[in-house]
Amino acid sequence: MAAGADGALSPVTGIALVGLLGVGAQWLAWRLRMPAIVLMLVAGLVVGPVLGVFDPARDIGPLMQPFVAIAVAIILFEGGLTLNFESLRDAAKGVRRLVLIGAPLGWLLSALTLHYGAGLGWETSAVFGGIMIVTGPTVIAPLLRQARLARRPAALLQWEAIVNDPIGALAAVLAFQIVVLVEATGAPGQALGPALGHVAFGTTVAGAGGAAAGWTVARAFRRALVPEYMKVPVLFAAVLVTFAATDAVLHESGLLAVTVMGLVIANAGLPSFTELYRFKEHATILLVSGVFVLLAAGLDPEALARLDWRAAVFIAAVVLLARPVTVLTALLGTDLPWRERLLIALTGPRGVVLVAVAGLFGERLVALGVADGAALVPLAFALVGVTVILHGFTLIPLARLLGQTSARIPGVILVGGGQFTAALGRALDAEEVPVLVTDPNDQHLRDAREAGLPVFYGDILSEAAEHKVELVQYGAVIAASDNDAYNTLVATDLAPEFGREHVFQLKRARTESQRHSLPPTLGGSLLGGGETLADLDARVRKGEVVRRTGLSEAFTLEDWREKQPDATALAEITPAGQLRLLGPDAEPRGGDGARLFALGPENGKPEPPAS
Repeated sequence: MAAGADGALSPVTGIALVGLLGVGAQWLAWRLRMPAIVLMLVAGLVVGPVLGVFDPARDIGPLMQPFVAIAVAIILFEGGLTLNFESLRDAAKGVRRLVLIGAPLGWLLSALTLHYGAGLGWETSAVFGGIMIVTGPTVIAPLLRQARLARRPAALLQWEAIVNDPIGALAAVLAFQIVVLVEATGAPGQALGPALGHVAFGTTVAGAGGAAAGWTVARAFRRALVPEYMKVPVLFAAVLVTFAATDAVLHESGLLAVTVMGLVIANAGLPSFTELYRFKEHATILLVSGVFVLLAAGLDPEALARLDWRAAVFIAAVVLLARPVTVLTALLGTDLPWRERLLIALTGPRGVVLVAVAGLFGERLVALGVADGAALVPLAFALVGVTVILHGFTLIPLARLLGQTSARIPGVILVGGGQFTAALGRALDAEEVPVLVTDPNDQHLRDAREAGLPVFYGDILSEAAEHKVELVQYGAVIAASDNDAYNTLVATDLAPEFGREHVFQLKRARTESQRHSLPPTLGGSLLGGGETLADLDARVRKGEVVRRTGLSEAFTLEDWREKQPDATALAEITPAGQLRLLGPDAEPRGGDGARLFALGPENGKPEPPAS
């Protein structure tokens, strides 16, 4: 039964609706190139407070809080899995300062903005101020992918967001424990010591428990004590047990435990780590979607209506004062350039963890008799909505203004040195498209070096490439080495990272017989006309070149085809500035302002001037 007589949805229907709205919002955000969290917020508000179709408290009831708690734990564990110490090398000092100095200072400044800006009491301000240390890894990650920041500021923002998440929750726990003891004893001075001792004990247990759980799982996986098909289920079960066990010692300390657990596994060097992480990443996308829609739909319309001008003052103070002062003070005296510091100081979106923890402590403060605890969730949603929209639409132009983006057009990694890749790389580089030519054989990179192209001598799948190559500035891969099996391996391995539609390879030399054919799950799309590397290199040796042609209303795609009937289109830059690699089934779109790259005879006719 989908709905009761009172209009309530069944729990199954309600959960299905949450899944539909959450994933649908994520997909629509991808299509519209918008921050997904904005559309999830709108979707939850529409079906909840606006239309009243879905009320989590009514339709799901007691299942909601456990679901949110477990989802946040898994989200933070997945965040911990991204924290590889190798990626921290350039940003280690900055991260330490943002955590050790920035977190306490941010707590203090956030509490002051809540008290003097939003008009909340000191009890609520202290609790919510601790939660506001959190900057939202679920929001930072997609923003970083979209903005393509340089390596160091991106690493600082990512590590700060993930590490400060459990710290913010523990700060809120400490403040809440003090409020509870003050309410019980009426003596603030007597409450601080016991509260600190309680939190210190719980934090120690959580950190040790998370580290032990991560070490145990990593050791079991490395020694093949768990079969491959059971690794993901065992990992999920271990996360849930670790979270529940440590949370029983001190509420919310489970968040710290699962983050530490993820950190230990991320740095254990497991052979199956990539598969584990990708599955967890997919699960996290579903959980983030569900949690955010649930919390938005559960907002009280009356509480939202109580937001007034003081809420606007509070948000402005957080964005323009608390966040910049916290970051600039924490990074004072480091060797970070001022442009990087300023970008980090002006980037502080909040996300799902802030809202989830705010909802939890808001209810508890109200139960203690602290009336303005009911304002936590509306204020949290207002802060999340404003900061996500603000940073979602301003991060890219701000990063470009400060010179902290990797490139305007995502570049291309050419795997395999040789005459063809050097010719293609030279043409792309002339249009300011970032190019990197890689090859495990140093001699194969000679043509690329002579063309003045950036090169990486080594395996693009190696750990050295992962840590030395700024992959974030590249949006496509062309596997064009002289080893067909290696090309297939590269295309298959990098497809989840770049998207299968952005990974290409050259035609394999042997594909005709069933003995040598591969399943469609392996490899990438074919580039150009579907020729092999030997065919393309032979064309270059005969004098053909990769020409770049500017299209306009005066010189259209049809004119180009008439002028270059024997040319093979390889790629184009659309009028909107996006790079498209072309295959046998992908025709150029052309248009006024497009740039076309094609391999063809050098006929001596002048190219149309670039506009």
